[in-house]
Amino acid sequence: MNTEMKVEKATFNTNFTVLKVETSGSPKFFDITDQVTELVDASKINNGLVCVFSQHTTAAVVIQEDEPLLMTDLSSFIERLAPKDAHYRHNDFNVRTVHMHEDECPNGHSHCQNLVLGTSESIPIVQGKMILGQWQRIFVIELDADKANQISHRNIAVQIMGI
Repeated sequence: MNTEMKVEKATFNTNFTVLKVETSGSPKFFDITDQVTELVDASKINNGLVCVFSQHTTAAVVIQEDEPLLMTDLSSFIERLAPKDAHYRHNDFNVRTVHMHEDECPNGHSHCQNLVLGTSESIPIVQGKMILGQWQRIFVIELDADKANQISHRNIAVQIMGI
């Protein structure tokens, strides 16, 4: 898509919001496309980017197709990628001494899965709309069921930037 624009004066704007996404189970996909779309619409930004960022190292943000059989395939793939029952030094609380909490969960697998999946996605905004493909949706993937059971939600930062 080639869009030409003559701009004599433009003001760069930003909007920032943190979505609180309730999650459970893992790996499990939570579609946040409609919430992000509402934020983009409300921003009145015509051309720019929206960055969707997980503020957690055990919850990923991805763009993927929302098809039930594919969701099952992807969940199975994520579990095979870094199985929960494999050995992770991060889970050895007798040796580990940093970043520990009283309610610490053995979640080395979740961190390894997130390393591959990533924490953010950036989506172009053109003429006031995200230009996602026909089947593309924005998902938060919960990777740590134990943590999800301890907390009420995951914080997903959404920053919308442009003119």
